[in-house]
Amino acid sequence: MTGSPRHWRIVHSESSLGWGGQEHRVMAELVGFQKRGCAVWLIAPRESVIFQRAEKLGIPTVTVEFKKFSFLPNILRLARWLRRERIEVLNPHSSRDGWVLGFAGRLARVPFIVRTRHIDVDYPNAFTSRIVFTKLADHVLTTSDKITRHFQKIFQLPDSRITTQPTGIDLELFSSEGSRAEIPGKISGTPLVGMVSVLRSWKGHATFLEAAAHLKAAGFNARFVIVGEGPSGERIREKCASLQLGDTVTFAGHREDVPAVLRALDVLCIPSTKHEGVPQIGLQALACKTAVVGSDVGGIPEIIRPSETGKIFPANDANALANAIRTTLAETESTHTLKENGRAFVEKNSGIERMLDNLDALYARHISA
Repeated sequence: MTGSPRHWRIVHSESSLGWGGQEHRVMAELVGFQKRGCAVWLIAPRESVIFQRAEKLGIPTVTVEFKKFSFLPNILRLARWLRRERIEVLNPHSSRDGWVLGFAGRLARVPFIVRTRHIDVDYPNAFTSRIVFTKLADHVLTTSDKITRHFQKIFQLPDSRITTQPTGIDLELFSSEGSRAEIPGKISGTPLVGMVSVLRSWKGHATFLEAAAHLKAAGFNARFVIVGEGPSGERIREKCASLQLGDTVTFAGHREDVPAVLRALDVLCIPSTKHEGVPQIGLQALACKTAVVGSDVGGIPEIIRPSETGKIFPANDANALANAIRTTLAETESTHTLKENGRAFVEKNSGIERMLDNLDALYARHISA
């Protein structure tokens, strides 16, 4: 660990109530910089999952309800708090907290306001959105080069105002060494193919299930597992039932033992249809030496590189996904090489300490200036 040359006073905010890759990233930065001796805080709704997890981990918290009617009172209250605590780095992550903390940070004259963007979306009202990303922030962080390029095109951001920084991975926690999770429905000697993500429409579960149906119809012997919970859970289960995959697909629900789950999989699929930055689960799987098949969406090809670290297929193409799964399992020698390359890629580029070092250097450069 390099460690910070200065013990920054850092605040992250998150208005989302759920738990997914974005919230994982926020916690990774909070915990990482706290371990380096920095003072850190989380501003979030009390009922949010991230607020509750932060409290359990000993992260200082400030509760805020990001309601429209409390917009101005929250700005004034948080501005006073930011000024009193002499906050140096302020990093909002979602829409509502981006506006509230952006205005509060400007009123409090916080030296460096960073706005992190985790997914790739369109901005129908670019003029209004430009305010929060340029006037209410000094710098934009993204999780993939594709999001960075998109932002620069929409908001005319120069290179000096935006940085790509995928989420760093704990290379000791995510490794091929360690226990393998017990997955309901797993049969010894039968390949296990899975997805690990929040159950959202754009994560591509429908494509995954259709690929499983193609392979089942072709007599291909494999089991499939969907790990996670989320707002589209009922619809995805209905899709599974309509394809008559009850004897082939297992829904494992939310799991905290993600490294062990990844080690239990023979292939991880990331069939996202839109929005995706650099998915953390992809980096985690590469670190565990789990074979990965991903769609050609967002930042996925930035880490799942064809013929180097994994296989890429056209988004929404279930036949192509089925073929990629089949060849990954059949071509054992080339798949072994992909897995070794994947671990080496993550060790070189995506460790948690490397991410913290890069952020530390960003803070020092801008705050010193």
